[in-house]
Amino acid sequence: MITKVVKVDDNNISRDAISEAGEIIRRGGLVAFPTETVYGLGANALNEEAVKKIFLAKGRPQDNPLIVHISDIEQIYPLVKSIPQVAKKLMKKFWPGPMTIILQKTDVIPDVTSASLDSVGIRMPSNKIAHELISAANVPIAAPSANISGRPSPTDVERCVEDLDGKVDYIIGGSICKVGVESTVIDCTVYPPCVLRPGGITLEMLREVDNKIYVDPAIMKKPNADLKPKAPGMKYRHYAPKAPLKIVNGDLKKTIAKINEIVQNYIDENKVVGIMATDETIAHYKNGIVISLGSREDLSTIAKNLFETLRIFDDKNVDLILSESFEENGVGLAIMNRLKKSAGFDIINLN
Repeated sequence: MITKVVKVDDNNISRDAISEAGEIIRRGGLVAFPTETVYGLGANALNEEAVKKIFLAKGRPQDNPLIVHISDIEQIYPLVKSIPQVAKKLMKKFWPGPMTIILQKTDVIPDVTSASLDSVGIRMPSNKIAHELISAANVPIAAPSANISGRPSPTDVERCVEDLDGKVDYIIGGSICKVGVESTVIDCTVYPPCVLRPGGITLEMLREVDNKIYVDPAIMKKPNADLKPKAPGMKYRHYAPKAPLKIVNGDLKKTIAKINEIVQNYIDENKVVGIMATDETIAHYKNGIVISLGSREDLSTIAKNLFETLRIFDDKNVDLILSESFEENGVGLAIMNRLKKSAGFDIINLN
């Protein structure tokens, strides 16, 4: 398959590119496109054969459900049986934006899209290119992240090409994704609603709508092998770089000392170590390949840089990646959720 790659200006979107990509979606093809969270790999959510192509292109497990993307609120009504009042309030406050709501699905959603669940996750992205593409396709678009399954999600078009060239019909390139981690997933088939994947819309923000909303405690732990995931990212190792990743968890002084100790041991074995540091700590690491994710005072920047930093360490063929840990509140919850899954829950606790 020859993949067509077209880069467009977010502020001056090519009508021809959007029209061409929308037609590919309508006729059952695959299109990778930017959203505000990460790049997505899209197909017509209502076309069973088209959706199967997503799983094939990504090497994605069949029991991992997909999120359905819409561009207009009216598109949701044929897809779900009902919308609870709390879901309506969340949609009004956070859509368009990086929040996915799980609702009871209608039969119009194929089982392959929902991984045979009776529910489906739906979101309305705020990215202009994504919005225009969904509108042009005139169908809801099922789209996981546009990468080989298990690898760090792409926040730049070049990473989509790296993973998917020759496997999809079309790749639309826009600017680097603003949020950098996938959407917050909140299950509204239950009350109180339950967060199944943390993201840019934080628990604190959600609780402004309903203070009973809570985070499923299981999402920050290693999942059981028999888990049937209700949302993407719940069961399988995700966001994983090629090299093993270890998280060092403790106060910063102890963390820095432990990381430097591990790095020295690897250097003695002629191995290369990547260190995921922050602006506040980067000067304390004298060996290894050190990259700052940003300042601890601005966790949104750390989230935005997280996946690309893992990809850079892949480029540099490091033997091990060591990461500092972050407080599990606000966007820090999403950062630690992704880091833990990237590391396969390999955590060195110093406290």
